[in-house]
Amino acid sequence: MVYCVCMKKRKPDKSRRQRIGLQSVTLCISTAMVLILLGLVVLTGLVGTNLSSRVKENLVVTMMLDQDMTDTEAAQLQKKLRQRPYINQIKYVSKEAALKEGAKELCSDPSEFIGENPFLSSMELTLQADYANNDSLRWIAKELKAVPKVSEIVYQKDLVEAVNTNLAKISLVLLVLAVLLMIVSFSLINNTIRLGIYARRFSIHTMKLVGASWGFIRRPFVRRSMGLGVLAALIACAVLGGFVYALYRYEPEIEMVLGWQELAITAGAVLLFGLLMTAVCAHISVNKFLRMKAGELYRI
Repeated sequence: MVYCVCMKKRKPDKSRRQRIGLQSVTLCISTAMVLILLGLVVLTGLVGTNLSSRVKENLVVTMMLDQDMTDTEAAQLQKKLRQRPYINQIKYVSKEAALKEGAKELCSDPSEFIGENPFLSSMELTLQADYANNDSLRWIAKELKAVPKVSEIVYQKDLVEAVNTNLAKISLVLLVLAVLLMIVSFSLINNTIRLGIYARRFSIHTMKLVGASWGFIRRPFVRRSMGLGVLAALIACAVLGGFVYALYRYEPEIEMVLGWQELAITAGAVLLFGLLMTAVCAHISVNKFLRMKAGELYRI
């Protein structure tokens, strides 16, 4: 008879452990899926930022030089220009190189008809990304034009404006998507954690009746939720890592805009969000049941 009584007492405990285990698995999987989506948004935002910087830094400003500019003077000018904070790279094109390129495009040498080299030497400048906009280019062009033996500054104003406008639109779309996803994520994780705590609402009420403080009651729930948040973040990071690895295999050049720094920032953001979101949701859910009276627990 004693054996039968013991067996009857163990069955509810086993069923309860299975239920709690299933709730933990559900919470972990659902949180991991949300963190994967958030990680993709962060990763896309970082890649977009790097890509926009590379696009801006590839915009060329051509500085046309006077006919009497010598190579020695051009070398001295390059040295001075490299000290400017807005300069990224400088490429000097001599008159001879310009003639050679022009002859290649025209399929004939213009100097044979004119009797002299009609091309001017020039410098092709690429700017730092922060200066690659029309407002900055106006005063940069004015400053470069004031340099001795510089005849003209040429850059594509419409292209610069179009690039900055399109990049601003993309950034706005990513920002709106991130905000919406965070709201949806908070709602999903909060509901999942609340369902897990709902099953133990009477235990919470009992602890409150025996005089346990709210902080003491809340602590194990928050700690458990944060532990599941860390596990979900690790799963999300593993999935994102596999995605990035496959992306590297498919397109190796993606490494130019997606390096270890972006991966580290994404992993840190996923881990931090997983910890904060689960802790806040558990805190809110436990407080909700702590405020309820005994009669209200039966009606929800």
